[in-house]
Amino acid sequence: MRPFLNLPLSLVLIAPMGAFSAGADQPSAPTSQTFVYKTVGDCAIRADVYRPGSAGPFPVVLWIHGGALIMGDRRGISLGELNRYLEAGFIVASIDYRLAPETKLPLILEDVADAYHWVRLDGPRLFEADPERIAVVGHSAGGYLTLVAGYRFQPRPKALVSFYGYGDIVGDWYRRPDPFYLRQPAVTREEAMAVVGQDPVSQPEAGNRRGRFYLYCRQQGLWPREVVGMDPEKDLAQFNPFCPIRNITRDYPPTLLLHGDQDTDVPFQQSAEMSAELKRVGVQQEFVPIRGGEHGFDRKAEDPQTLHAFDRVIAFLKRVVAESSR
Repeated sequence: MRPFLNLPLSLVLIAPMGAFSAGADQPSAPTSQTFVYKTVGDCAIRADVYRPGSAGPFPVVLWIHGGALIMGDRRGISLGELNRYLEAGFIVASIDYRLAPETKLPLILEDVADAYHWVRLDGPRLFEADPERIAVVGHSAGGYLTLVAGYRFQPRPKALVSFYGYGDIVGDWYRRPDPFYLRQPAVTREEAMAVVGQDPVSQPEAGNRRGRFYLYCRQQGLWPREVVGMDPEKDLAQFNPFCPIRNITRDYPPTLLLHGDQDTDVPFQQSAEMSAELKRVGVQQEFVPIRGGEHGFDRKAEDPQTLHAFDRVIAFLKRVVAESSR
């Protein structure tokens, strides 16, 4: 059996909640309700909603999974992270969205915006959501979508939390062959295309090897073309609407950025530059560098830096969202 290539930890550990709750000393996974918040053709796009035990209305964490916009689904949230939000009194709405390359970025952004509006409009009736107290939280590509939410969603979210996200999708790190991934065995275009299809998909089948397509994109420097559907070599300016760092104004929501300084997938500098730009414009922001942290550092659930990082996240969300005026 050929081993899985050395993709970053957060791209490999995409599993149902039960995968993070095994063992007698760990609590069982919280109960969720699954909703279809949107249907496109035959593709039903779902959200899992977890509620605290008390009475609402509740502030909401809209949680967006990572996976380079190519892989993953709503079940990727770890049990430890989920429980921290629930214990802090937040509903968690973990969402799917259509994946690339079958669906390109503009339509992926429509899905995420539709999920946000579904929580705002239907959430109060369905699960006692407070529509005025919504934070968007995402990891990696989900962190990127979180940062996009800061200028594309109206009304704007109350707060954003980006774990190792990125503000620029056409930097050399994404539109040139990547040295880290070039050290791994080459993936041919034929092999890459064999693991994706034509029809929209929002929840890949178990065992799907879509990571091969991602590895091909990184080795060839083709992610912007394959995922966005436009060629940066022809017109870089057409990507401006999709780059958070070029769309920050004083109205941007309070933002918390977390990033490992040894990240080999999304450069640490992506969050450092976002932090600097937010500060320059005058947006409330916090930046938590994780010393020695790799991509997906938060999967090391008992690491002191991970625990400290989540303490910062919960304190930020309570101060900016949960305790804000309704």
